[in-house]
Amino acid sequence: MTQAYVLNLSCPDRLGLVHAVSGFLMEHGGNIEEAAQYNDPATGLFFMRVQFACTEHDHSALSERLASFAQPHQMRWSLHATHQPVPTVILVSRDGHCLNDLLFRWKSGLLPVDIRAIISNHRDFYQLAASYNVPFHHIPVTAATKAQAEAKQYEIIEAEGAELVVLARYMQVLSNDLCTKLAGRAINIHHSFLPSFKGAKPYYQAHDRGVKLIGATAHYVTADLDEGPIIEQDVARADHTDTVEDLTARGRDTESQVLARAVKWHSERRVLLNGHKTVVFR
Repeated sequence: MTQAYVLNLSCPDRLGLVHAVSGFLMEHGGNIEEAAQYNDPATGLFFMRVQFACTEHDHSALSERLASFAQPHQMRWSLHATHQPVPTVILVSRDGHCLNDLLFRWKSGLLPVDIRAIISNHRDFYQLAASYNVPFHHIPVTAATKAQAEAKQYEIIEAEGAELVVLARYMQVLSNDLCTKLAGRAINIHHSFLPSFKGAKPYYQAHDRGVKLIGATAHYVTADLDEGPIIEQDVARADHTDTVEDLTARGRDTESQVLARAVKWHSERRVLLNGHKTVVFR
């Protein structure tokens, strides 16, 4: 039976790495279907993503052989079967545009994820979750209960086997402890006005200043608030005729699209961490 895989790797750059990787796959019955690589001159690191089909070995056998191959090259690597959607949990507060967009794309077969639960500090979207047959968990958060609430959230994330956590306009700052536990597998979306326009009504501030561009940024969650490695960004034009409502609607559209692209690329194993940056093999 033929199985398709994605192999991601990074290591110190040296001559012959592409040849070595392709040779390894050929020796083990791998037929390369897609490949991309990048050499970062600033860090001296080599990054590669290879999608291939294989009939001779299963995931376990390939992983064992890859471990031996990678060691002398000092490679960090991961191997994933492409037919397996990424188990995902979504966190949301009271703005549902990103949640609604992700749910629709998922059910339409446009995202290779398996949304297993929605967690919210409000009850607003329990009916939306029910319409997609996704379990909805209401976990209120206050300053006094934050630690207990995060413990419940993490318990659900782990119980669902979530490999990806999406903060789809979840308006709570995660603790350093939870950020550490979710390192490399939690994606957040925010408007690109940060840090210029902070607070609950950034589009009002932007309108007051007469901005000409609005946008959104999707990034991995880290303990440094909104400073994690960026996956995707986009902008939309604005002018003097736009109302606050116009800016808000355009901003929400941009946020939804940027987050969906980030989730898709992450789920297709196209994003590799490069320190405080990312390499995205689109």
